[in-house]
Amino acid sequence: MNKPWLAHYPKGVPSELGEIGYRSLADLLDNAFESFADLNALHFMGAAYSYRRFGELAGDFAAYLQSLGLKKGDRIALMMPNVPQYPVAIAGAAKAGLTIVNTNPLYTPGELAHQLKDSGAKAIVVLENMAATFAACRTKTDVEHVVVTGLGDLLPFVKGTIVNFVLKRVKKMVPAYDLPGAVTFKRALAIGGKRKLEKVDVAPGDIAVLQYTGGTTGVAKGAMLSHANIVANVLQSQMWNAPALDNIPAGEQSVTICALPIYHIFGFTVNLMLSMRNGGAAILIPNPRDIPATLKAIKPFRFHSFPAVNTLFNAIALHPEAKSVDWSSLKLSVGGGMAVQAATAERWKKLTGVSICEGYGLSETSPSACCNPTDRSEYTGMIGVPLPSTELAILAEDGSHLAAGEVGEVAIRGPQVMAGYWNRPEETAAVMTPDGFFRSGDVGTMSPDGIFKIVDRKKDMINVSGFNVYPNEIEEVVTRMPGVVEAAAIAIADEASGEAVKLFVVREDEALGEEAIRSYCKENLTGYKRPRIIEFREELPKSAVGKVLRRELRG
Repeated sequence: MNKPWLAHYPKGVPSELGEIGYRSLADLLDNAFESFADLNALHFMGAAYSYRRFGELAGDFAAYLQSLGLKKGDRIALMMPNVPQYPVAIAGAAKAGLTIVNTNPLYTPGELAHQLKDSGAKAIVVLENMAATFAACRTKTDVEHVVVTGLGDLLPFVKGTIVNFVLKRVKKMVPAYDLPGAVTFKRALAIGGKRKLEKVDVAPGDIAVLQYTGGTTGVAKGAMLSHANIVANVLQSQMWNAPALDNIPAGEQSVTICALPIYHIFGFTVNLMLSMRNGGAAILIPNPRDIPATLKAIKPFRFHSFPAVNTLFNAIALHPEAKSVDWSSLKLSVGGGMAVQAATAERWKKLTGVSICEGYGLSETSPSACCNPTDRSEYTGMIGVPLPSTELAILAEDGSHLAAGEVGEVAIRGPQVMAGYWNRPEETAAVMTPDGFFRSGDVGTMSPDGIFKIVDRKKDMINVSGFNVYPNEIEEVVTRMPGVVEAAAIAIADEASGEAVKLFVVREDEALGEEAIRSYCKENLTGYKRPRIIEFREELPKSAVGKVLRRELRG
């Protein structure tokens, strides 16, 4: 296959990965714990955690998981924002040979039940703020073991006690829940600390993570990401970022702002795992939507890398307090998860002096597949070129490869491409070509010199702040509401989130109002999936066979 994009590779970046050197995520992390033992791995709310301490906690948690009788390949759901317990649980699960199911802590009980049931998760670690959500759907799942943790559990004792007390008793941010048999995170660590950890032989092809995605159909399904997939993507990203991060002064530890949620594969791989591989320090931001708190958290540090989505870059750039942050050490701002908008890129560069380097990927590609060179200084509006050992192609409907300049479906082949969808062989076959390319469903084009651009996305998908929202799911929820006859959801432009949901409703009862529908959506849909605008219609446009024509609603 001709690879014109290689001409754009920065000096020193190899075209191929070469020897990977790790059999598993646990191997990669264990190497970091040993190699960087005296350096800080994590920063959270003023506390620092060395690689040595991180490794000890991970070992204790892994031993606890084994004490429950959990075996290699069993699934464990992790339902937390960016708190230290999350990386500890990831490393512990990896050392015990379990498969991690990253779970959005904002899920409703219905959304959570589907993911837990589909994955067959036997255990869950959940922040106490979200424990009531799990309690509401526990009986619909196969979960046997529950670990509940408080936000301050791994903070120094006095501070952690105060933080947990304030959240529970003062701010009332922990809804009441009933989870018989649940164990606290601290108790789990104490139990594990008294046990011997049995080494588990994990092969590169074993499944490390089930990353749930709507794919092209809207049915939430787990992308099976093997240890080899994620380790390869960490190493690919390290190679690609080197031209920018090699400019960090000698002897200075690399510091990354970990504001992307770890439950999102972008945050999991490109933030957390890459930072660990580099011996860097990750500043954990539990709620990046709270811009003042985010800015306060990063102010004390000299930081070098800031991966984020367009929404966060824009919100920070527009906030008056952002000017009080010292941005002088920033070397790299990687934008992904959604399209980076030109206006945002301009604001960000004016604030920080650093351009946003836009990349592209999906849950199914662990996630990074393509990126602009990190030694360039200007925003391009393109998604750049394939990473080392990665090929991109533009395919026609029949699967044939299109020439440069022609518009077709973006397809990806490389070591980071998933093993398939969990328990969905037919859907896996539908997205994989015979020669190993994953069909992304995104529409794009390649320039004659090998630079890729996304022209459009899946026609009906809505991208809210980097999260895929599928009309089918919203419509299914809303049409269950008494008084609703039909519903259709489309994307509308939104300055804050890139896109937002607009909902069209046909009702049988004129008394059914907008506020009632909003209240129903609040109970049944995560915040970013809820409609921004609701419009009532007498009827929805349909095809001859009765299919709702969303393209006509888009106008």
